[in-house]
Amino acid sequence: MSAEFFRSPLHDRHVALGAKFAPFGGWEMPLEYAGGGVLREHAAVREAAGVFDVSHLGKARVRGAGAARFVNSCLTNDLDRIQPGKAQYTLCCDPSGGVVDDLIAYLYGPDDVFLIPNAANTAEVVRRLAAAAPEPITVTDLHRDFAVLAVQGPRSAAVLTELGLPTDHDYMSFTGATLNGAGLVVCRTGYTGEHGYELVVPWDAAATVWDAVIAAGVRPCGLGARDTLRTEMGYPLHGQELSLEISPVQARSGWAVGWNKPAFWGRDALLAEKAAGPRRQLRGLEVTGRGIPRGHMPVLAGDTPVGETTSGTFSPTKKVGIALALIDTAAGLADGDLVQIDIRGRRTEARLVKPPFVQPSVR
Repeated sequence: MSAEFFRSPLHDRHVALGAKFAPFGGWEMPLEYAGGGVLREHAAVREAAGVFDVSHLGKARVRGAGAARFVNSCLTNDLDRIQPGKAQYTLCCDPSGGVVDDLIAYLYGPDDVFLIPNAANTAEVVRRLAAAAPEPITVTDLHRDFAVLAVQGPRSAAVLTELGLPTDHDYMSFTGATLNGAGLVVCRTGYTGEHGYELVVPWDAAATVWDAVIAAGVRPCGLGARDTLRTEMGYPLHGQELSLEISPVQARSGWAVGWNKPAFWGRDALLAEKAAGPRRQLRGLEVTGRGIPRGHMPVLAGDTPVGETTSGTFSPTKKVGIALALIDTAAGLADGDLVQIDIRGRRTEARLVKPPFVQPSVR
């Protein structure tokens, strides 16, 4: 693959495991592994444990007197709702109400916030925060200072306990630890719907931690399985369910907005859209006929176009096609109603459902 793509510090490990690579957010990352494939890797996470290299995710730090208060005045969710040692899903919005990125904020204290944005959007999130930051607050891009390994699945706690890592902290919290001499942060977070952890590790120590997790019998999993797992949960992916054109109100991510906060980027536009009601909203579709939906496929009620899919895949758990779609609210459709998805010129019947498509176990 072209040298213009960044590579994880674990790239050689992935090559040795027979990984098939794909570009993602400017990075060359493993899509699936030899001897596994998306279906087996997906099943490992739902039934046991899998480990993902998600080092392409961004990392940034906001430090200085009042850093948390500053971040809270920019991003949508309310950092005042959590205490140091806790993490929070939040959004970086444009004044128009569109989403620049969705990210996780780790609150270390009133003067220290660590952020994990998406790979392709890290530079823009950092740029916007840095441009707005008053002295003495600093915003530092640490994208290639840390690796991130996601250990996910029902056996994830048992595996990490065997490795001597802490596992009993609450969902959306984090704690420091050491593994084979490498300092790391163990976060009770993930993107699969299963009980799991994300390990934030210094870049140069990534191989040591990866090797220990693999030696514990955890199956390596690629971004193909990560996508089927998150789609089954109805989790949004920036660029598909969230974007500068798709607001959190439309994406049904309003739960990640501190509506009562006096200030955050995009507040006026989002309050207006919420009051008026969005013209379209994100819905789930479960195929009742044949065919596997993908993104950007027309959705119809009878002969009337009513929306478009944003993501679509085969659900390895339910053994049917599933999709997320932006559906026109004026169509008046309710969960349980039948629609059609135009899959490459052939209409396939699907039922509107409320995600998740499978039951989560994250808590």
